[in-house]
Amino acid sequence: MSRDRELSGPDLVSGVAMEKLEEGRPLLGHAGGEALLLVRMGDEVLAIGATCTHWGGPLAEGLVDGDEIHCPWHHACFSLRTGEAVGAPALNPVARWEAEIGDGKVRVTGKRETGPLATHGRGARGQESVVIVGAGAAGAAAAEMLRRQGHTGSIALVDPDATAPYDRPNLSKDYLAGNAPEEWIPLRPPGFWEAHGIERVVAEATAIDTTARAVTLSDGRALPYHALVLATGASPVALRVPGGDLPHVRTLRSLEDSRRIAALAERANRAVVVGASFIGMEVAAALRTRGVEVAVVAPELVPFARTLGEEVGRWVQALHEQHGVAFRLGRTVSRVEGDRVVLDDGGELEAGLVVVGIGVRPDLRLAEAAGLAIDDGVVVDGSLRASAPGVYAAGDIARYPDPRTGERVRIEHWVVAQRQGQAVARAIAGRGGPFTDTPFFWTQHYDAPIAYVGHATTWDAIEMDGAPGEGDFEASYVRDGVRRAHASYFRDQASLRMERALGG
Repeated sequence: MSRDRELSGPDLVSGVAMEKLEEGRPLLGHAGGEALLLVRMGDEVLAIGATCTHWGGPLAEGLVDGDEIHCPWHHACFSLRTGEAVGAPALNPVARWEAEIGDGKVRVTGKRETGPLATHGRGARGQESVVIVGAGAAGAAAAEMLRRQGHTGSIALVDPDATAPYDRPNLSKDYLAGNAPEEWIPLRPPGFWEAHGIERVVAEATAIDTTARAVTLSDGRALPYHALVLATGASPVALRVPGGDLPHVRTLRSLEDSRRIAALAERANRAVVVGASFIGMEVAAALRTRGVEVAVVAPELVPFARTLGEEVGRWVQALHEQHGVAFRLGRTVSRVEGDRVVLDDGGELEAGLVVVGIGVRPDLRLAEAAGLAIDDGVVVDGSLRASAPGVYAAGDIARYPDPRTGERVRIEHWVVAQRQGQAVARAIAGRGGPFTDTPFFWTQHYDAPIAYVGHATTWDAIEMDGAPGEGDFEASYVRDGVRRAHASYFRDQASLRMERALGG
């Protein structure tokens, strides 16, 4: 999903004066028709590709932290020494280039490509079998990272969704809006998993025997494991009202869900989005992009007030209203009758399509039946280990200790799930430690991206720099005198710096 850009900066094959390189600040240039970065670290200069492999973000505008660089768009992290994607959401590495210093200049002399699961010299770390239940963000990231860490044992990635894993955040954004082609959605091309010795098992896991260390599948098979990763994710909350099960009433979680909503949008002139959640509001934007008339119904009076505060929430609402979205806030749906939605105050809205975005619930059925400790999620320790030997949990189901507050939290963010999957893989490979990454997510409304780092369910004050609606801005959410979270609009460097300050 990279975006083509004109090459800029110096020709680094010809070279650039060493004095032009500032310590820790990327210099954008090009070599062989490709954009790349030079980063000076003392008397050493490192060179890597300049384009993030996630969505094509400009790494030259990112943040250097030690020998890593963080992408300004979605906070992916790359090693400056190897090009490896060491932190999600990027999965593929960037190319590494050789740089030579002489006569007061730095010249790029050659390019070293890196395979997607290169181990960078790591030795084999184990022959044991690993079973991963769930091929979403956490499960897929765990499978890949196991191979990158040099794990040589069998890996089974179990999920009944034959199309998984795919780019789930895009399902409510560009893909649903019709701006992203189908080929952007799979995380990996056909044959990838087989090529790396990862068995993609299209079946449902029905039971776990933590004593025998085996997972029973819906096809009757039993998969033995040395380590088990539970990454079962969450399921959308259904609309429990009369007519809530009609064919044109949809939730959005899977690729097939997004396809069906898009197909219904082709025939529907009007849609009702139930819920002013992030996914609900993103769906509203996507449907408006398709030319569908949209009304949002939600019980709250200001969208996102509990997450972003009322000032930012009102700005997002105004942005949607500028694009033609109507709001019925402080209202709920009483029933769906054919092509109309009836509200609790008796009001009616025409709707050939109804999309429900009123939250999700963690899928804990397997974990509960297996006797694992449960508390609004699978209880795990700082290294994401569950209460049974050899069992880990990652992603939407994991309730883990927040190193910043000591409180147990469960975070439903795509990037957090990916990074937890990577952390579990490192732990299984013997290279793990406590999971300390700062939570991060982004949401997109038309051309307005909002980045959020940290985690704040409550706050005493919101410190604003800039004003929503008047240009770029940032908001810090403060509790007990400490910044707990930070939201920003077109202030990528500030968001990256805050992630680092919060411990990311």
